[in-house]
Amino acid sequence: MLSTSARPYIAASVPVLREHGPSITRRFYADLFAAEPGLLDLFNMGNQASGAQQGALASALFAYAANIDDAAALAPVIERIAHKHASLGIQPAQYWTVGRYLLGAIQSVLGSAATPALLSAWDEAYWLLASTLIATEARLYMGAGDRAGELCTLVVTKVERESEHVVSYCLQTPDGKSPGNFAPGQYVSVAVTLPGGRRQLRQYSLSDSPSRPSWRISVLRELAREERPAGTVSCLLHETLAVGSTLQVGTPFGNFTPALLRERPLALLAAGVGVTPMIAVLNALVDGGSKVPVLFAQAARDVAGLSFGGELERAAGGLPNLHSLTFCESVPEGAPAGITSGTMLLSDEQLAPFADADFYLCGPLAFMRAQWQSLIAHGVSPTRIHREVFGPDLLEHLLD
Repeated sequence: MLSTSARPYIAASVPVLREHGPSITRRFYADLFAAEPGLLDLFNMGNQASGAQQGALASALFAYAANIDDAAALAPVIERIAHKHASLGIQPAQYWTVGRYLLGAIQSVLGSAATPALLSAWDEAYWLLASTLIATEARLYMGAGDRAGELCTLVVTKVERESEHVVSYCLQTPDGKSPGNFAPGQYVSVAVTLPGGRRQLRQYSLSDSPSRPSWRISVLRELAREERPAGTVSCLLHETLAVGSTLQVGTPFGNFTPALLRERPLALLAAGVGVTPMIAVLNALVDGGSKVPVLFAQAARDVAGLSFGGELERAAGGLPNLHSLTFCESVPEGAPAGITSGTMLLSDEQLAPFADADFYLCGPLAFMRAQWQSLIAHGVSPTRIHREVFGPDLLEHLLD
């Protein structure tokens, strides 16, 4: 718990962070990477180049300061970050480095306003968070039986195109076995070496049931857009991976994991490549012979962006209480029947059988926020809504 002497300084920091947060985080990353270039391997350089990571950290500092006394709000976010850190192999010693340069950036940007009392309060607040994360990550490593940052070599045994820009890769151990068990909804880190020698890690959801003889990841090729460059790692995987290729893959982590043995109905709402953890859950329910009502709703920009159509048909035959909905922003003539034109907006009638369901959301941040707001408006309790967040938006839960 934050001390009574530090609390007023953290509370007073909220408006300061709103104003100066981006400047602080830009200075932080610049100083951190200049002093510790090896840490570049742990950060998505595309997000650094676009400014998304710096902006997200600024929002995170504000969110943390604003919620520092709200343990109930912070706990699920801390758990989410700890899983991400565990997938990256973050080690306790790295928290000392980050803390040093974060406080240095605050002092540098705020100048004389960064009094010794203010810096002391932020040092205390930082280590309150860091200590919680270190302990949580230690528990995750112990539970996974895994050392920090450990990767194994897996072999690509099958390559299959799922949609216009999504390709699936099945992975086995070199001796042809499954790499191990996981909870549907979890993800793994994949390490690649880019031209020039830079190593980068990315997280991809496992996209099939754990009862299958291989792991499967499904990778969206991130195309260049006005606000961001093309995805360096995803493009490299699409261009180079083939049957027989090897890949360095980490242990599964993540707590976006619906209970499969359940009595309460389950609703899975996905957009774009956010369907990947959902199809793993759906296939696991099929393999387990589940009889609970399941709503599976998928959204895409167009029909070419829809994935796993064949597996949805299989699931319909294996789950007697499956309700499937598909939305596309544009639906051309001759498109398959049953596709609703427009963005996903679930009606009272569609939600009625799932009034007491647990809802799981995965997709772009704007999509998840829209679904969250819609579900709340329909009377769904926030405690029954869960979101999977990757990249620089891990603290978005605190900003709703």
